[in-house]
Order: sequence, then structure tokens, then C-alpha cells
Amino acid sequence: MKIIQKYFLALIPPPEVFQQVHHIKLLIQEQFGIKYALKSPPHVTLKMPFNYNEAKESVLETKLTGFLKDKKSLNLTINGADTFGKRVIFLAITPTPELMDLQSSMKIFCKRELNLVDELSDRNYHPHMTVAFKDLKAARFDEILDLVKRESFQTSFCVDSVSILKRSAQKWNLHKNLAFLG
Repeated sequence: MKIIQKYFLALIPPPEVFQQVHHIKLLIQEQFGIKYALKSPPHVTLKMPFNYNEAKESVLETKLTGFLKDKKSLNLTINGADTFGKRVIFLAITPTPELMDLQSSMKIFCKRELNLVDELSDRNYHPHMTVAFKDLKAARFDEILDLVKRESFQTSFCVDSVSILKRSAQKWNLHKNLAFLG
């Protein structure tokens, strides 16, 4: 039976950075009731959400493992807070050549090998970790942004895998980590 599920591909930070970013999301929820960003773990998106046949998850994993065979771990840097207009508040990720190359090659791979649609945000890639969006109200935007700026931080960390996240029960959950093999 063909069951279509939602997935996306991301870089998930190591536990200490993960906890710091999650803490910011929790503060936003506690102080402003903004909780939509808590529906996914802290991450940097590589491929926007897409539909895929759940019965073929192993094909997805095998193809992605093949894609990652020559990829090396990379360093990411969080560099304070920023926004996309008054719609999204995020922690800024420095767009290094290595990260931009990974995302660009991932975009091409997804289109050619997985027959996925090339989304506008795939073509205009701006790496970030979202901490508030969707249920973010314009009336409280500046207050929330001030909180995020106070709590934001600068750090560098290494990632050595791509994570497949899968939507279940209205949340995004880690489905599988696939290691860089290069």
C-alpha cells in the first residue's frame, strides 16, 4: 500500500548546541505562547519538506547514503539572531563555501535522483535555525526578537551527518542520521 509521508533533510547540531537552541524556543513559548518552532528539533534545513512513499524509505536512505559517500564533515557557525521580515526569527548560520556547496549538490541530487521539486527556498538558500515563525504575531514581534537577541550566542560546531526528519503526529521527528563518508 502506498502511504505518502512528509520528510525533510537537515543538519542537526551536537547535543550542547541543540540544548541551547531548544532553550531559546522554550523561553519564547513560556513568555509569549509561541510554540510552533517546537514542532521540530533545532536544525539547519538542507532540503525543504517533501512527500515520499513511506514504503520506499529504504530507497531514500540508500540513495542518500550514496550521495554522502564523498562528503566530509563540516563546521557550522551560529552568529547571533536575524529575521526574515516580520515572519521568522532565527539564529544566523554563516554561509561557508562548504555548506553552500553541500546544499547546492543536495538540491541537484534531490531533483535528479529522487525526482523532488526544486523549491524557491532551495534555489535561494539562506542557512539558519528557526526559533519562532508561523504563530509569531506582529504585535509582539519586536519583544520576541529582543529576547532572542539577548539569548542568542556565537559558536562553531562540527556536523558529520545529514538527518532525515519525518512528520508524525503534527511534529517533525528524527527518522535517521546518515553519516558523511568522505
